[in-house]
Formats: sequence, structure tokens, C-alpha cells
Amino acid sequence: MNKPSRLRIVCINVVTWTIVLLVSFPLIWMLLTAVKPQSELFRIPPTFLPQRITFEHYARLLSDTPFLTYFGNSIVLATATTILVIAVGTLGAYSLVRFRYRGREQLATLVLFTYLLPSVVLIIPLYLLMVKLGIANTLFSLVLAYTTFSLPYALWLLRSFMAEIPEDLESAALVDGASRLGAFWDVIVPQALPGIISTALFTFILAWNEYLYALVLVNSDSSRPLTTGVMNMLITSFNIEWSLLMAASVMMSIPLIVIFAFLQSYLTSGFGVGGVKG
Repeated sequence: MNKPSRLRIVCINVVTWTIVLLVSFPLIWMLLTAVKPQSELFRIPPTFLPQRITFEHYARLLSDTPFLTYFGNSIVLATATTILVIAVGTLGAYSLVRFRYRGREQLATLVLFTYLLPSVVLIIPLYLLMVKLGIANTLFSLVLAYTTFSLPYALWLLRSFMAEIPEDLESAALVDGASRLGAFWDVIVPQALPGIISTALFTFILAWNEYLYALVLVNSDSSRPLTTGVMNMLITSFNIEWSLLMAASVMMSIPLIVIFAFLQSYLTSGFGVGGVKG
């Protein structure tokens, strides 16, 4: 390898690692602040590494605040939304790909346009609808609201995956005596599994991190998810509990990190492979 090539590789590595450090710096600062004693948080000049590591902020967060209630609400909310979106989205995408009926392509286009519509314009109509149905201020109302803007994207993404699955595989299962539902479950679902998992992860993250709908549709403290509960609990007009806020942020990130760790293989194959195995 000649000298210009080595210099080019070194420059690329330096630029890459600089970008990585810049992007990850807020996360590193969050982790370090969460284990700093209260006396070090506002020290001048500020210190990067804690002189003493403490977990008192986590203990206070779990014992003195309703954080666990908010955490449980977010788990229920994100899981229920994901299950509902995947169940309806998988069947809907299968219908758009395999069945022939009038207006099928127009319906698929309208689904995409629905996803492009800003979700904020639906807040007031959805709130009035929830009040009319008598389910306002509940987690169920948030599940329905999150489904309205998660389902169009799930339908469009799953439609692309199922369109790449050869019809011959399903036809062979039908010839062998399988029912339409049996062929769907035994042939289509396994082939589309990377796409289903990718869509489920996107939906879970969207429901886990959503803030605006949760702020408007839920006012009861017992039904708040983490996004609005933590903000309401730790950020006021007169004070911000930075230590507890950083500890809560770390705890909020743990489920997503665990999910990414277990589903990484499905994600890498999900965006690059369709239904054809080879």
C-alpha cells in the first residue's frame, strides 16, 4: 500500500471517529451525570469524569417517584400498539398483494398519503372521538391514537416485503391441501418475518418515544407513559432535577437497547432481503 492510500485511510478513520464521538457525547454525558454525586453536578469548572460514583439517583428515582408506574404504562402501551399494528398490518398487506379487487392500487396509494399527513392535525379530532366513546384519559385511547399513524407505514413496508415472496410457494402449499389461512401462516409469515420484525421494532420505538399525543390525550397521572410522566415529574417552572432526569433517561433507554441487541440480525437482513430465500 502506497503512502497516499495510507494517508487517505487515516483521514477517513479520524473523520469517522470524530463524528462518532460527537454523536455519542450526549449519551456519554448522560451516563456519567447519572452516577455523579449531587455536589458535582454544578461544579465550576465542570468535571467530565465523576470523582465518586454513586447510585443514589437511581434509588431515589425508584423509591421516591412514580417512575415504575410510568415505566409499566409505557411497556403496556408500546407492546399493545405493536401487536395491534402488526396483526392488522400483516393481514392488510397480504390483502393488498395477493387478492385482486377494484381499487386495490388506489387504496395502497391512499395508505401512503395517510402516512404523509402530519399527525398533529389529528389530535383534536381524535380527542373529541375518544371523549365521545368514553375512553378518554386511558391507555387504550393512546393505543388507538398511535395505531392511526403507525399502521399506514406498517402496511406500506409489509406490502413491499410480501410482494417479493414468490406466489409459487403459496400455490404449492394450496395444491398440497393447505387452506388459504394455513398457507398464509406456514409460508407467507416465515418468509416475511424479517420485515415483520423490522416493522414491529419501528412501531415499538415510535410508541415508546411519542410525546405530543400522550401529553394531549392523557391527563391522569396513573395513565401517563414515561415521556410525559418524567417531564411532568422532574421538570417544573422553578426547578429541573438533572440528576434524576439523567437517571430516568438511562432507564428509559434500557428496553430499546435490549431489543436492538436481540433483533439486530433480523434488522440487517430485514432491510436487505425480501421473501426470496436462496
